[in-house]
Amino acid sequence: MTAPDAGRGIGMRTGVTGAQHWNGASRDAFRILHVSTGNVCRSPITERLTRHALADRLGDPLWGGLIVESAGTWGHEGAPMEANAEAVLADFGADASGFTGRELLDEHVIRADLVLTATRDHRAQVISMGHSAGLRTFTLKEFTRLVKAIDPATLPPLDDGMIERARALVRAAAALRGWLLAPTAEADEVFDPYGAPLTFFRSIGDEIQQALDPVVTALTGVAART
Repeated sequence: MTAPDAGRGIGMRTGVTGAQHWNGASRDAFRILHVSTGNVCRSPITERLTRHALADRLGDPLWGGLIVESAGTWGHEGAPMEANAEAVLADFGADASGFTGRELLDEHVIRADLVLTATRDHRAQVISMGHSAGLRTFTLKEFTRLVKAIDPATLPPLDDGMIERARALVRAAAALRGWLLAPTAEADEVFDPYGAPLTFFRSIGDEIQQALDPVVTALTGVAART
């Protein structure tokens, strides 16, 4: 992770248009940022599986105002995702086209309403960047565990819009964090498949998919198709 160059990161906030949320994000969108190390394996898989799940449930190419993206703490800027990651996405029928890796910048954290990381180390790195990120940054599996404990009836109805529902979900998860702990430290980790064979990539893809399913269901109020 490196400090943003001049003209990048915090300085790019001037490009944000429209009404803004407290963290600098637009009020008419909800940004989900997936973070891993190189942004060529885990976070691209998670980004594209999230998009695929939202489109599958909502039938809406705009995903109800949710914006899903990714970056890496040591991101391979401009790099394609790993071929095995593309193969995993193909297994799920998800679109891998047009992806390019990004290095995590202050701008990405500032504009995100929810940051989901592959590991606790990634979570710590995001929080260390500041920008009041602590209450909206979780590991993916941590967020899944917390979301499962939230009664959907306590969230705003879908009639109020998915963005309000998503923000309420993040607040509820943050409130539960100190009360609902992982059984082991490793339970909150998605391990790095970089350089591993396709079989291991597929196991990681299954792991990510299982973690995402309850999150997308809670966000949309729509269960996955069976």
